[in-house]
Amino acid sequence: MRKGFDNEKYLKIQSEQIKKRIAQFGDKLYLEFGGKLFDDHHASRVLPGFQPDSKLQMLLQLKDEAEMILVISALDIEKNKMRGDLGITYNEDVLRLRGIFEGLGLCVSGVVITHYNGQSSADTYRKRLERQGIKVYYHYTIEGYPHNVALIDSDEGFGKNDYVETSRPLVFVTAPGPGSGKMAVCLSQLYHENKRNIKAGYAKFETFPVWNLPLKHPVNIAYEAATADLNDINMIDPFHLEAYGKVASSYNRDIEIFPVLNTLFEAIYGESPYKSPTDMGVNMIGFCFDDEEICCAAAKDEVIRRYYYALCSLAQKGENENEVNKLSLIMKQAKLTTADRKTTVAANERKERDGVPCSAIELQDGTIITASTSPLLGPSAALLLNAAKHLAGIPHDVKLIPKQMIEPIQKTKVGLLHGGNPRLHTDEVLVALSMLSITDENCRKALEQLPKLDGCQVHCTVMLSEVDHKIFKKLGIGLTCDPVAKE
Repeated sequence: MRKGFDNEKYLKIQSEQIKKRIAQFGDKLYLEFGGKLFDDHHASRVLPGFQPDSKLQMLLQLKDEAEMILVISALDIEKNKMRGDLGITYNEDVLRLRGIFEGLGLCVSGVVITHYNGQSSADTYRKRLERQGIKVYYHYTIEGYPHNVALIDSDEGFGKNDYVETSRPLVFVTAPGPGSGKMAVCLSQLYHENKRNIKAGYAKFETFPVWNLPLKHPVNIAYEAATADLNDINMIDPFHLEAYGKVASSYNRDIEIFPVLNTLFEAIYGESPYKSPTDMGVNMIGFCFDDEEICCAAAKDEVIRRYYYALCSLAQKGENENEVNKLSLIMKQAKLTTADRKTTVAANERKERDGVPCSAIELQDGTIITASTSPLLGPSAALLLNAAKHLAGIPHDVKLIPKQMIEPIQKTKVGLLHGGNPRLHTDEVLVALSMLSITDENCRKALEQLPKLDGCQVHCTVMLSEVDHKIFKKLGIGLTCDPVAKE
């Protein structure tokens, strides 16, 4: 994959920046982690070369100085909120995250349940965690938060919250998803630390938008597309402009909350350490581009990918029309159309020619490979085989999986398992290819090409099954589909 981002440089200078921020405050820094600490596939898509676990690797460089606080909202516990990308509840994800962090040698101080107001589901969850030896703390709902500063900065506000005991100079505060209350946890801890005469500070590690890139830079536009469901809007930081006369990119939620934060800082410290939302951040991504043109192209492709994803979600569930409308507006503002995605054009051209659902993949060298639906294979399965054959130098007319092997699988799917689609999915094709690779040299060569598909882009003219989506994701392939149901 052509790389536009220097990951090694990022790990180095990001760690250095966080150490400088710790030194700025003295005893302790609470660092709110926005976005995903690992599995950050959005960042790796828009910044080719960025590793999905880069932030975790950076954290591991600081692990002797750091500990973790995990945050979950009682409101999310009560409604069993799900992580859409993993298909698990926030409840389960807290345990997953803790297990991963501790498995890597990171210290986890405990779990804070925020927005607590006596919910029985939160009490049950707390008991579950405590039975596993996990320390659990309650942070309560504060009437008028975040604007009622007089109440917040009092014994009946932050003072009512449980104090999380920490022992290291760097405390990472993270959560399964947005809206969990990470910032409030950090501020509550600052209140309690100040009462104990401990000098503690707050900073925010938000990957996007990138503050030192232009507001309408494709990478920042891609962030706005990624958060269209939250209705985040990229904005110039007016506080930064007023304080320093310099333009910096931020977004609406940080700008809206900053006056309140500033007042809270003044109440806790006597004065605010920051003059703008940008000042609060420690993100160094904007200094680590190797080839900005590559990142711009990848970011534009991500905007289109998000648009297709929203269209398919609307077609299947009918619940996100506002998200689709916003993404359509973002596309227009960025002067993008679906025709800017090469695979979209190629797949639809083949569909026009063959009259059946088709697919296309753009390989790392720019080569476009296409495939059509057949009685034996769906368009995604056929495409994987065509791409693997091309990369292995196998003639296109060579059949890797013989018809007599596919037909018994189809009979099982339809006759015994009562499936409605006899065509093989991508996972079934890969299993068949794996079995044949034991005795067939071409199948072995084809399988060896699969890692080369990492980072490639695919478009299909019909919506694919969940199985096919998962296979493409595991292979590292960026997939889009037309919002058309299979016949």
